[in-house]
Amino acid sequence: MTGLTPAEVRTLFLFESLDDRQVAWLAEHGRVEQRTAGEAVYAEGEPATCFFVLLAGEVRLCRTIHGEEVEILRTAQRGVYGGATQAYLDDQQIYRNGMWAVSDAEFFVLPAETFAHAVRSWFPMAMHLLEGLFIGMRDTQTVVGERERLVALGALSAGLTHELNNPASAAVRAASALRDRVAGMRHKLAMIADGRLDGRRLHALVALQEEAVERAAKACALSPLATSDAEDELTDWLDDQGIAAGWELAPTLVAGGLDVAWLDRVRAELGTDDLEPAVRWLTYTVDTELLMREIADAATRVSKLVGAAKQYSQLDRAPYQVVDVHELLDATLVMFKGKLPPGVRLVREYAPALPPIPAYAAELNQVWTNLIDNALGAMGDEGTLTVRTGRVDDQLTVEVADTGPGIPAAVRPRIFEPFFTTKPVGEGTGLGLDISYRIVVNKHHGDIRVTSEPGRTVFRVLLPITPAPGVAPEAAPAP
Repeated sequence: MTGLTPAEVRTLFLFESLDDRQVAWLAEHGRVEQRTAGEAVYAEGEPATCFFVLLAGEVRLCRTIHGEEVEILRTAQRGVYGGATQAYLDDQQIYRNGMWAVSDAEFFVLPAETFAHAVRSWFPMAMHLLEGLFIGMRDTQTVVGERERLVALGALSAGLTHELNNPASAAVRAASALRDRVAGMRHKLAMIADGRLDGRRLHALVALQEEAVERAAKACALSPLATSDAEDELTDWLDDQGIAAGWELAPTLVAGGLDVAWLDRVRAELGTDDLEPAVRWLTYTVDTELLMREIADAATRVSKLVGAAKQYSQLDRAPYQVVDVHELLDATLVMFKGKLPPGVRLVREYAPALPPIPAYAAELNQVWTNLIDNALGAMGDEGTLTVRTGRVDDQLTVEVADTGPGIPAAVRPRIFEPFFTTKPVGEGTGLGLDISYRIVVNKHHGDIRVTSEPGRTVFRVLLPITPAPGVAPEAAPAP
């Protein structure tokens, strides 16, 4: 292998401002290498051992995204460089991309340690600045990223607390009302059991009570108009029977699925003398059944909300596991329920029979959180938020779309840059999309894309259906 003369080294724009001693040192320590057309100059992911400067020919730079080689640059400009470009940093470096010779090509090559020594020795002030910028940005990114996670979690937790409070309050109110109804039932029972009912009628009343419970359990909600008509009819019947304040009993009886025809049966079974205490006893029975159903529904809602929070946090799950993406999306949307403005309509368009995928579930939930939060922020108080899933070949797709004003074309190429934000100072960290990109692309070997125009912005996440080679996810735990 031959090298370059100091004069030839100086013709490369990267080295043209160096002094004679520095240029001579590079000429002494560097070498010239050739690559034939189609040959790899270096491969992505391998240890970064050399710094390459193009002397002649054409090259292309590539990145591997979701198992596919994507070309990011093609050039024949003499003096362009690549390879161990960060060798001056202390940490272990790898090639961040791959370089391939498009035509027969020639390179001036410096070993990574040689290039690092030159940068550190010749540009100490610049080296300190570069290290400070690199380390400072990395540390800031870590701190701000954690802060953003905590802020997002705090906002979602506030919404979850509000959602939990509603069924919990309903259960407390129902339990208090149930206590009053049970007390009323005891009083009516004493009136019924004072000896005025013979055994046959008492057994008939108990049978009617069981039937009333059954009907209440199966009762379907009526339309407001049908409910009003049924209550008026029952009130008239109760008034005709001389039962006081029938208008108070009618709503409960209608809610329990009881009608005039059923009450005619009660009158036929028990007679008119004991009709009022029997009807009130049956009304208390229906009321208690409805209240117990309300308590059960409230407890079920609380359980589902806790389950959604557990699914969202993934605290008791393996980091890398086989997951149902729909379950993750639903858990995230439950967490957002308290943040959805009344004017925003949520649309779910889930593809049927999507396979489970290997994933870092908690981190995917953070991706959905960032994308949904951005969509809601773009729309403000009204619009349509659409969450859509599908499959393309061996990739599962998740789309989050909004009807906001869109992302200006001028800033669209920068939206995944760390710390870039269009929000006012103090309102955005500029890390949400950067974090999402790193989770999807770097950690899941997927891709994230955006299309935007006024009235429609769509972020599309593509995730592999099969696990990366050599990585085995754990099975999803039973719910």
